[in-house]
Order: sequence, then structure tokens, then C-alpha cells
Amino acid sequence: MVERSVRKIIHVDCDCFFAAVEVRDNPTLANKPIVVGGSPNGRGVVATASYEARKFGVRSAMASAQALKLCPQVIFVKPRMDEYRAVSQQIHTIFSDYTDLIEPLSLDEAYLDVSESTHCKGSATLIAEEIRARIQAVTLITASAGVAPNKFLAKIASDWNKPNGVYVITPDQVEHFVVDLPVGKIHGVGKVTQRKLAELNIETCGDLRELSMLTLVERFGSFGPRLYNLARGIDDREVRSERRRKSLSVEHTFERDLDTFEQLVEEVPRLLTQLETRLEKRLKDDYLINKLFVKVKFSDFVQTTLDLAQDQLRDHAGTLDEYLELLKVAFERKDKPIRLIGLGVGFKDMRSLDEVTQLDLFDA
Repeated sequence: MVERSVRKIIHVDCDCFFAAVEVRDNPTLANKPIVVGGSPNGRGVVATASYEARKFGVRSAMASAQALKLCPQVIFVKPRMDEYRAVSQQIHTIFSDYTDLIEPLSLDEAYLDVSESTHCKGSATLIAEEIRARIQAVTLITASAGVAPNKFLAKIASDWNKPNGVYVITPDQVEHFVVDLPVGKIHGVGKVTQRKLAELNIETCGDLRELSMLTLVERFGSFGPRLYNLARGIDDREVRSERRRKSLSVEHTFERDLDTFEQLVEEVPRLLTQLETRLEKRLKDDYLINKLFVKVKFSDFVQTTLDLAQDQLRDHAGTLDEYLELLKVAFERKDKPIRLIGLGVGFKDMRSLDEVTQLDLFDA
């Protein structure tokens, strides 16, 4: 049997995103049933409903007129897409600090593959918590997150402790979690499919496992194999991102703070080796290095960064001495012990450079 590689996937989903932004910018709307969407006097549709409105059965994609019938006291707010896009950009900038494998699903929702991330000691759970905390600190809205070995389970998990929560499904918890999961939770199982499954006395993924692959294909066509796998918690889809990197870094948080620069020096070679290893693949993707940088976080959690621009584009991470010089300057900025150090490089995207060159040529 082929062993499947274990990924660390985070699904982040902001809580009532549009409505949350409106409440943030107009606190008088707090704790009130609000709908962001079109007018109930025409053919308006609900884009987002606050949790207070959802208690009355108001849901996204519902006609605004129906929302008004369900909740006569609901407050309608006209969408401000430019503002939502601006907040979304802030959120995705936070995501990019942890991985370049980001698959946006909407303005406020995305998959992140943090399998190779060195942040938070490589803990996907801690990364998810840190991302959520930063989103709230920067945007003043909350987000929920799911952490799991694949996209299917991560998306379900992000909804498990909403609002403003996180839920983790570790690899050894997958079997226990999935077996009792209602089939309605499977993405793609709508009312029609759910009704067909109910006719077969199938209510949970555990029940669904009683049907063979052949039976599922016969009854559900091309969706059959996916039902078969998801009922077992299997989802091999990769997090797909076309985003090009602007930098790459590695960092380490020490179990005990470092009091002297000499102690810090002992840790740098190992970090530099990690950086060089991660760079091997990136430099094959048409990147060259145009900057070196370091990060130092002190015992009081204050952090400082320092960078060194390169006169000529490089295809290597830089020397140990170059990073030590930067770290020494950063270390001397504050008379405090060190709890974290990081090394990184900035990139020049040669694909982008080629595109610009071609445009200039043809525009001439």
C-alpha cells in the first residue's frame, strides 16, 4: 500500500465578512440584525447576513424581500466592495507571511498549505491561531480556521467552532471524525444527492462506506469516486496558487532566550542551511536574489528587521558573514534577550522581468 504524504492545510474563513466590516465602521450596528445586499423593494439579494439576522433564518443568496419577511426589524446596508477588497488585501498579505501556497476561494476565505512552513515551530495549529490574531489586530474583524491533513476536512473544520474559533483534526483523528460526519457536510452533496442517499438509508459517511465504488459510480456517475474517497477522509487535491513570491525566509524561536550575541552566532549556520535548502527549488522557478534580510524578536516581543540590497542579482543565499553583520546591528538596537531570529532573501521575479521586456519591445 502506497503511503500518503501528510499535508498541513489551514482553511481560514472570516466571520460574516461584509457585515463585520460594516459593524466595524459603524458601531451603532453592533448586535443588530443586518443584511449587506440589495434593497428588499426590488430584486435585491442577501450577500451576507449578521449572526443576529441568521437567527431568524436569513441566509446568503436569499431574496432580500424574503429576508425582510423573516426578520421585519432587519437593517439593510448597501455593499461597499472597494472597502471589502481593501480589507481582503490586508488579510491576504498576512497569509503570505506564512506560505506562498495560498488558494483564495473568495475575498475572505482561502486554503493555506503550511506543510513546509517554519513559522511557529512548524505547528499548523499555532500558525492558524497567529493568523487569526493578526487578522483581528489589523482589520478589527474576526476569522475562524480549520486545520487538517487535507482541504476537505480543513474546510469542514473551519465551520466547526464559528464564530471566532479554530478546530483541529490531526491525522490520527480523521477516522473518528469522518465516520459520524453527516453526508450533507460533503461539498457537492446538495439536496438532490442527499435525498438519493437517504433513500438508501445513507445519513453519515460511515453509512456511505457500505456502498462499493462500483455502486457509487452506477448511481452517481463521475461523482461516485469522490464520494467513495471523501467518506474515508481522503482528499489528495493540492492547494493551488499562481502567486509569485517576493521573499523567502526561515526563523527559529528558542526555548530559552539568548542573552548574548555569541549565543546567537552559534545558531545562525543551522538556519542558513535551512534557508539554502528551501531556496534550491525556488531558484529553479525563475527567481534571482536582490536582497538579504534578518529579523530579530526580543524577549518583550518587540521585533526589528534589517535588510541589505544586492548590487547584482544573485543565485545563492548569501554568506554567513553577511547575515552575522546584519544580525549584530539588529541585536544592538535593543538591550534585551533574543527569543527569535530569522534569515531571508528578497526576490527578483525573472518571469515578470521577461514580460516587461517583451511589452517594451512590442510597444516600441
